[in-house]
Amino acid sequence: MKQQLEKLMNQKDLSIEEMKQATEHCFTQDITDTEIASLLTALRAKGETADEIAGIVEVIRAESQSIPTSLPHVMDNCGTGGDQSHSFNISTTAAFVIAGAGVTIAKHGNRSISSKTGSADVLEHLGVSLSFQPEKTDEILRENGIAFLYAPHVHPNLKRFMKVRKELGLPTILNLIGPLTNPVALDSQLLGIYRRDMLAMMAESLNKLGRRRALVVNGAGYMDEASLAGDNHLVLLENGKTSPFTIHPEELGLPVHSNEHIRGGDAKDNAVILQNVLQGKQGPYLDTVLLNAGLGLFANGTAATINEGVKFAKESIASGAALDKLKRLMEYSKQIPTEVL
Repeated sequence: MKQQLEKLMNQKDLSIEEMKQATEHCFTQDITDTEIASLLTALRAKGETADEIAGIVEVIRAESQSIPTSLPHVMDNCGTGGDQSHSFNISTTAAFVIAGAGVTIAKHGNRSISSKTGSADVLEHLGVSLSFQPEKTDEILRENGIAFLYAPHVHPNLKRFMKVRKELGLPTILNLIGPLTNPVALDSQLLGIYRRDMLAMMAESLNKLGRRRALVVNGAGYMDEASLAGDNHLVLLENGKTSPFTIHPEELGLPVHSNEHIRGGDAKDNAVILQNVLQGKQGPYLDTVLLNAGLGLFANGTAATINEGVKFAKESIASGAALDKLKRLMEYSKQIPTEVL
Protein backbone atom coordinates (compact mmCIF):
# COMPACT_ATOMS: atom_id res chain seq x y z
CA MET A 1 0.00 0.00 0.00
CA LYS A 2 2.83 2.43 0.81
CA GLN A 3 4.19 2.29 -2.73
CA GLN A 4 0.78 3.03 -4.23
CA LEU A 5 0.15 5.90 -1.79
CA GLU A 6 3.49 7.50 -2.59
CA LYS A 7 2.70 7.29 -6.28
CA LEU A 8 -0.70 8.90 -5.81
CA MET A 9 0.74 11.69 -3.66
CA ASN A 10 3.22 12.41 -6.45
CA GLN A 11 0.22 12.91 -8.77
CA LYS A 12 0.88 9.70 -10.70
CA ASP A 13 -1.92 7.40 -11.85
CA LEU A 14 -2.17 3.78 -10.77
CA SER A 15 -2.59 0.95 -13.24
CA ILE A 16 -5.53 -1.41 -12.87
CA GLU A 17 -3.26 -3.99 -11.23
CA GLU A 18 -1.78 -1.44 -8.80
CA MET A 19 -5.27 -0.28 -7.85
CA LYS A 20 -6.37 -3.87 -7.35
CA GLN A 21 -3.41 -4.55 -5.08
CA ALA A 22 -4.14 -1.45 -2.98
CA THR A 23 -7.83 -2.35 -2.71
CA GLU A 24 -7.11 -5.98 -1.85
CA HIS A 25 -4.97 -4.74 1.03
CA CYS A 26 -7.99 -2.80 2.31
CA PHE A 27 -9.80 -6.11 2.84
CA THR A 28 -7.02 -7.66 4.95
CA GLN A 29 -7.16 -8.00 8.73
CA ASP A 30 -4.21 -5.69 9.42
CA ILE A 31 -5.48 -2.70 7.43
CA THR A 32 -6.06 0.48 9.46
CA ASP A 33 -8.76 3.09 8.97
CA THR A 34 -5.98 5.63 8.40
CA GLU A 35 -4.64 3.64 5.44
CA ILE A 36 -8.09 3.36 3.87
CA ALA A 37 -8.71 7.08 4.39
CA SER A 38 -5.29 7.90 2.91
CA LEU A 39 -6.05 5.88 -0.23
CA LEU A 40 -9.44 7.51 -0.72
CA THR A 41 -8.21 11.06 -0.16
CA ALA A 42 -5.06 10.62 -2.28
CA LEU A 43 -7.18 9.36 -5.17
CA ARG A 44 -9.59 12.29 -4.81
CA ALA A 45 -6.78 14.86 -4.57
CA LYS A 46 -5.11 13.52 -7.73
CA GLY A 47 -8.31 12.80 -9.63
CA GLU A 48 -9.53 9.28 -10.35
CA THR A 49 -8.90 7.54 -13.69
CA ALA A 50 -10.85 4.85 -15.55
CA ASP A 51 -8.16 2.29 -14.67
CA GLU A 52 -8.35 3.15 -10.97
CA ILE A 53 -12.14 2.97 -10.97
CA ALA A 54 -12.12 -0.37 -12.80
CA GLY A 55 -9.46 -1.74 -10.45
CA ILE A 56 -11.28 -0.95 -7.21
CA VAL A 57 -14.60 -2.16 -8.65
CA GLU A 58 -13.16 -5.53 -9.72
CA VAL A 59 -11.90 -6.21 -6.19
CA ILE A 60 -15.12 -5.07 -4.50
CA ARG A 61 -17.16 -7.31 -6.80
CA ALA A 62 -14.86 -10.23 -6.02
CA GLU A 63 -15.46 -9.61 -2.30
CA SER A 64 -19.24 -9.39 -2.77
CA GLN A 65 -21.97 -11.96 -2.43
CA SER A 66 -21.94 -14.14 -5.54
CA ILE A 67 -25.21 -14.18 -7.50
CA PRO A 68 -25.20 -17.48 -9.46
CA THR A 69 -27.04 -16.45 -12.59
CA SER A 70 -26.13 -17.49 -16.10
CA LEU A 71 -28.62 -15.16 -17.76
CA PRO A 72 -26.79 -13.61 -20.72
CA HIS A 73 -28.35 -10.15 -20.98
CA VAL A 74 -28.86 -8.47 -17.60
CA MET A 75 -28.72 -4.72 -17.07
CA ASP A 76 -28.89 -2.15 -14.26
CA ASN A 77 -30.00 1.48 -14.31
CA CYS A 78 -28.64 2.70 -10.98
CA GLY A 79 -27.31 6.24 -10.54
CA THR A 80 -24.53 7.50 -8.30
CA GLY A 81 -26.74 9.84 -6.29
CA GLY A 82 -25.22 12.99 -4.89
CA ASP A 83 -27.00 15.53 -7.11
CA GLN A 84 -28.92 17.09 -4.19
CA SER A 85 -32.02 17.40 -6.39
CA HIS A 86 -34.34 15.72 -3.84
CA SER A 87 -36.18 14.09 -6.73
CA PHE A 88 -38.46 11.08 -6.39
CA ASN A 89 -37.02 7.60 -7.04
CA ILE A 90 -36.68 7.95 -10.79
CA SER A 91 -34.37 5.05 -11.65
CA THR A 92 -36.23 2.67 -9.34
CA THR A 93 -39.55 3.48 -10.99
CA ALA A 94 -37.98 3.31 -14.46
CA ALA A 95 -36.50 -0.11 -13.64
CA PHE A 96 -39.98 -1.65 -13.48
CA VAL A 97 -40.91 0.00 -16.78
CA ILE A 98 -37.75 -1.34 -18.44
CA ALA A 99 -38.46 -4.80 -17.03
CA GLY A 100 -42.05 -4.58 -18.25
CA ALA A 101 -40.65 -4.03 -21.74
CA GLY A 102 -38.84 -7.36 -21.57
CA VAL A 103 -35.36 -6.48 -20.25
CA THR A 104 -33.92 -8.35 -17.25
CA ILE A 105 -32.98 -5.86 -14.52
CA ALA A 106 -30.75 -6.54 -11.52
CA LYS A 107 -31.57 -3.31 -9.65
CA HIS A 108 -28.71 -2.44 -7.32
CA GLY A 109 -29.42 0.16 -4.64
CA ASN A 110 -29.18 1.40 -1.09
CA ARG A 111 -30.93 3.40 1.55
CA SER A 112 -30.78 7.18 1.37
CA ILE A 113 -27.27 8.61 1.66
CA SER A 114 -27.44 12.05 0.05
CA SER A 115 -31.14 12.17 -0.86
CA LYS A 116 -34.23 11.98 1.32
CA THR A 117 -35.34 8.53 0.16
CA GLY A 118 -33.17 5.83 -1.41
CA SER A 119 -34.32 2.94 -3.57
CA ALA A 120 -34.19 0.55 -0.61
CA ASP A 121 -36.32 2.89 1.51
CA VAL A 122 -39.15 3.17 -1.00
CA LEU A 123 -39.14 -0.53 -1.96
CA GLU A 124 -39.08 -1.61 1.67
CA HIS A 125 -42.10 0.62 2.30
CA LEU A 126 -43.86 -1.20 -0.54
CA GLY A 127 -43.10 -4.55 1.07
CA VAL A 128 -40.12 -5.62 -1.04
CA SER A 129 -37.57 -7.66 0.89
CA LEU A 130 -34.01 -6.37 1.16
CA SER A 131 -32.57 -9.78 2.02
CA PHE A 132 -33.14 -12.19 -0.86
CA GLN A 133 -30.54 -14.96 -0.85
CA PRO A 134 -28.44 -15.48 -4.02
CA GLU A 135 -30.36 -18.51 -5.29
CA LYS A 136 -33.67 -16.72 -4.75
CA THR A 137 -32.38 -13.65 -6.54
CA ASP A 138 -31.47 -15.79 -9.54
CA GLU A 139 -34.93 -17.39 -9.48
CA ILE A 140 -36.64 -13.98 -9.36
CA LEU A 141 -34.50 -12.66 -12.22
CA ARG A 142 -35.49 -15.65 -14.33
CA GLU A 143 -39.19 -15.66 -13.46
CA ASN A 144 -39.95 -11.97 -12.94
CA GLY A 145 -37.26 -10.21 -14.96
CA ILE A 146 -36.41 -7.81 -12.12
CA ALA A 147 -34.88 -8.29 -8.68
CA PHE A 148 -33.57 -5.84 -6.10
CA LEU A 149 -30.03 -6.16 -4.75
CA TYR A 150 -29.67 -4.23 -1.49
CA ALA A 151 -26.08 -2.96 -1.39
CA PRO A 152 -25.24 -3.71 2.28
CA HIS A 153 -26.69 -7.21 1.87
CA VAL A 154 -24.65 -8.09 -1.22
CA HIS A 155 -21.52 -6.23 -0.06
CA PRO A 156 -21.11 -7.40 3.56
CA ASN A 157 -17.34 -6.87 3.48
CA LEU A 158 -17.55 -3.14 2.77
CA LYS A 159 -18.34 -2.10 6.34
CA ARG A 160 -14.83 -0.72 6.96
CA PHE A 161 -14.98 1.34 3.76
CA MET A 162 -18.40 2.70 4.72
CA LYS A 163 -17.20 3.58 8.23
CA VAL A 164 -14.24 5.54 6.87
CA ARG A 165 -16.40 7.18 4.20
CA LYS A 166 -18.82 8.39 6.86
CA GLU A 167 -16.05 9.69 9.08
CA LEU A 168 -14.36 11.56 6.22
CA GLY A 169 -17.60 13.24 5.23
CA LEU A 170 -16.10 14.14 1.85
CA PRO A 171 -16.86 12.89 -1.67
CA THR A 172 -14.47 10.12 -2.67
CA ILE A 173 -14.24 7.41 -5.32
CA LEU A 174 -16.85 5.53 -3.27
CA ASN A 175 -19.42 8.18 -4.26
CA LEU A 176 -18.88 7.25 -7.90
CA ILE A 177 -18.56 3.49 -8.03
CA GLY A 178 -21.72 2.22 -6.31
CA PRO A 179 -23.59 1.46 -9.56
CA LEU A 180 -20.51 -0.30 -10.97
CA THR A 181 -20.22 -2.78 -8.11
CA ASN A 182 -23.38 -4.75 -8.91
CA PRO A 183 -22.35 -8.39 -8.24
CA VAL A 184 -24.37 -9.67 -11.19
CA ALA A 185 -22.41 -9.92 -14.45
CA LEU A 186 -24.09 -7.10 -16.36
CA ASP A 187 -24.24 -7.02 -20.13
CA SER A 188 -25.48 -3.43 -20.40
CA GLN A 189 -26.07 -0.46 -18.15
CA LEU A 190 -27.68 2.96 -17.84
CA LEU A 191 -25.52 4.94 -15.42
CA GLY A 192 -26.53 8.33 -14.07
CA ILE A 193 -23.79 10.53 -12.63
CA TYR A 194 -23.94 13.94 -10.96
CA ARG A 195 -20.54 15.01 -12.37
CA ARG A 196 -20.75 16.04 -16.02
CA ASP A 197 -16.96 16.25 -16.29
CA MET A 198 -16.70 12.49 -15.68
CA LEU A 199 -19.12 11.22 -18.33
CA ALA A 200 -16.46 10.00 -20.75
CA MET A 201 -14.29 8.53 -18.02
CA MET A 202 -17.16 6.56 -16.50
CA ALA A 203 -18.05 5.22 -19.94
CA GLU A 204 -14.46 4.07 -20.35
CA SER A 205 -14.60 2.46 -16.89
CA LEU A 206 -17.68 0.52 -18.00
CA ASN A 207 -15.81 -0.57 -21.09
CA LYS A 208 -12.91 -1.86 -18.98
CA LEU A 209 -15.44 -3.72 -16.83
CA GLY A 210 -16.77 -5.57 -19.88
CA ARG A 211 -20.07 -3.89 -20.68
CA ARG A 212 -21.19 -4.65 -24.23
CA ARG A 213 -23.27 -1.51 -24.31
CA ALA A 214 -23.90 1.33 -21.86
CA LEU A 215 -25.17 4.87 -21.61
CA VAL A 216 -23.83 7.39 -19.08
CA VAL A 217 -26.05 10.41 -18.45
CA ASN A 218 -25.87 13.72 -16.63
CA GLY A 219 -29.19 15.50 -16.73
CA ALA A 220 -30.16 19.14 -17.03
CA GLY A 221 -29.40 20.80 -13.71
CA TYR A 222 -26.57 18.31 -13.15
CA MET A 223 -28.92 15.55 -12.07
CA ASP A 224 -27.75 11.94 -11.95
CA GLU A 225 -30.84 11.11 -14.01
CA ALA A 226 -32.13 12.40 -17.32
CA SER A 227 -34.23 15.53 -16.78
CA LEU A 228 -37.09 17.25 -18.57
CA ALA A 229 -35.64 20.66 -17.69
CA GLY A 230 -33.39 20.97 -20.75
CA ASP A 231 -30.41 19.39 -22.49
CA ASN A 232 -29.18 16.09 -21.12
CA HIS A 233 -25.53 15.18 -21.71
CA LEU A 234 -24.75 11.55 -22.52
CA VAL A 235 -21.98 9.24 -23.66
CA LEU A 236 -22.85 6.00 -25.45
CA LEU A 237 -20.54 3.00 -25.14
CA GLU A 238 -20.99 0.42 -27.86
CA ASN A 239 -18.55 -2.36 -28.74
CA GLY A 240 -15.65 -0.58 -27.07
CA LYS A 241 -16.24 2.82 -28.68
CA THR A 242 -17.69 5.91 -26.99
CA SER A 243 -19.64 8.78 -28.51
CA PRO A 244 -20.98 11.88 -26.70
CA PHE A 245 -24.28 13.56 -27.53
CA THR A 246 -27.05 15.64 -26.01
CA ILE A 247 -30.78 15.07 -26.02
CA HIS A 248 -33.62 17.49 -25.22
CA PRO A 249 -37.03 16.15 -24.10
CA GLU A 250 -38.80 17.99 -26.91
CA GLU A 251 -36.81 15.89 -29.41
CA LEU A 252 -38.63 12.90 -27.97
CA GLY A 253 -42.08 14.44 -27.91
CA LEU A 254 -41.91 14.99 -24.16
CA PRO A 255 -42.78 18.26 -22.38
CA VAL A 256 -40.32 20.52 -20.58
CA HIS A 257 -40.66 20.69 -16.80
CA SER A 258 -38.53 22.27 -14.11
CA ASN A 259 -36.68 19.90 -11.79
CA GLU A 260 -38.75 21.47 -9.02
CA HIS A 261 -41.74 19.59 -10.45
CA ILE A 262 -40.22 16.16 -9.79
CA ARG A 263 -39.28 16.55 -6.15
CA GLY A 264 -40.07 13.62 -3.91
CA GLY A 265 -40.62 13.21 -0.20
CA ASP A 266 -40.25 10.46 2.36
CA ALA A 267 -40.58 6.76 1.60
CA LYS A 268 -44.35 6.87 1.90
CA ASP A 269 -44.66 9.84 -0.48
CA ASN A 270 -42.31 8.32 -3.03
CA ALA A 271 -44.07 4.96 -2.89
CA VAL A 272 -47.30 6.71 -3.87
CA ILE A 273 -45.52 8.50 -6.74
CA LEU A 274 -43.97 5.24 -7.95
CA GLN A 275 -47.29 3.41 -7.96
CA ASN A 276 -49.09 6.33 -9.62
CA VAL A 277 -46.55 6.37 -12.44
CA LEU A 278 -46.80 2.62 -13.00
CA GLN A 279 -50.58 3.04 -13.11
CA GLY A 280 -50.18 5.67 -15.84
CA LYS A 281 -51.07 8.85 -13.95
CA GLN A 282 -50.20 11.76 -16.23
CA GLY A 283 -47.76 14.48 -15.21
CA PRO A 284 -44.06 15.37 -14.82
CA TYR A 285 -43.31 12.23 -12.78
CA LEU A 286 -44.58 9.96 -15.54
CA ASP A 287 -42.87 11.94 -18.30
CA THR A 288 -39.55 11.82 -16.41
CA VAL A 289 -39.83 8.05 -16.05
CA LEU A 290 -40.67 7.66 -19.74
CA LEU A 291 -37.51 9.60 -20.59
CA ASN A 292 -35.28 7.55 -18.31
CA ALA A 293 -36.87 4.20 -19.16
CA GLY A 294 -36.54 5.08 -22.85
CA LEU A 295 -32.85 5.75 -22.33
CA GLY A 296 -32.51 2.46 -20.48
CA LEU A 297 -34.10 0.51 -23.30
CA PHE A 298 -31.79 2.25 -25.77
CA ALA A 299 -28.78 1.58 -23.52
CA ASN A 300 -29.67 -2.11 -23.49
CA GLY A 301 -30.15 -2.22 -27.24
CA THR A 302 -33.77 -3.39 -27.05
CA ALA A 303 -34.70 -0.08 -28.66
CA ALA A 304 -32.83 1.01 -31.79
CA THR A 305 -33.39 4.68 -30.94
CA ILE A 306 -34.28 6.68 -27.83
CA ASN A 307 -37.59 7.62 -29.45
CA GLU A 308 -38.36 3.93 -29.84
CA GLY A 309 -37.32 3.40 -26.24
CA VAL A 310 -39.84 5.99 -25.05
CA LYS A 311 -42.51 4.27 -27.18
CA PHE A 312 -41.72 0.89 -25.60
CA ALA A 313 -41.80 2.50 -22.14
CA LYS A 314 -45.27 3.90 -22.78
CA GLU A 315 -46.46 0.45 -23.88
CA SER A 316 -44.95 -1.18 -20.77
CA ILE A 317 -47.01 1.10 -18.54
CA ALA A 318 -50.20 1.11 -20.62
CA SER A 319 -50.28 -2.70 -20.78
CA GLY A 320 -49.89 -3.07 -17.03
CA ALA A 321 -46.65 -5.04 -17.49
CA ALA A 322 -44.55 -2.54 -15.47
CA LEU A 323 -46.94 -2.58 -12.51
CA ASP A 324 -47.13 -6.37 -12.65
CA LYS A 325 -43.34 -6.58 -12.20
CA LEU A 326 -43.65 -4.63 -8.95
CA LYS A 327 -46.60 -6.70 -7.71
CA ARG A 328 -44.78 -9.97 -8.37
CA LEU A 329 -41.67 -8.74 -6.57
CA MET A 330 -43.85 -7.87 -3.58
CA GLU A 331 -45.36 -11.37 -3.72
CA TYR A 332 -41.92 -13.01 -3.72
CA SER A 333 -41.07 -10.95 -0.66
CA LYS A 334 -44.00 -12.37 1.29
CA GLN A 335 -42.49 -15.84 0.94
CA ILE A 336 -39.40 -15.13 3.04
CA PRO A 337 -38.76 -13.65 6.48
CA THR A 338 -37.58 -10.06 6.40
CA GLU A 339 -34.16 -9.39 7.94
CA VAL A 340 -33.41 -6.09 9.62
CA LEU A 341 -30.19 -4.81 8.02
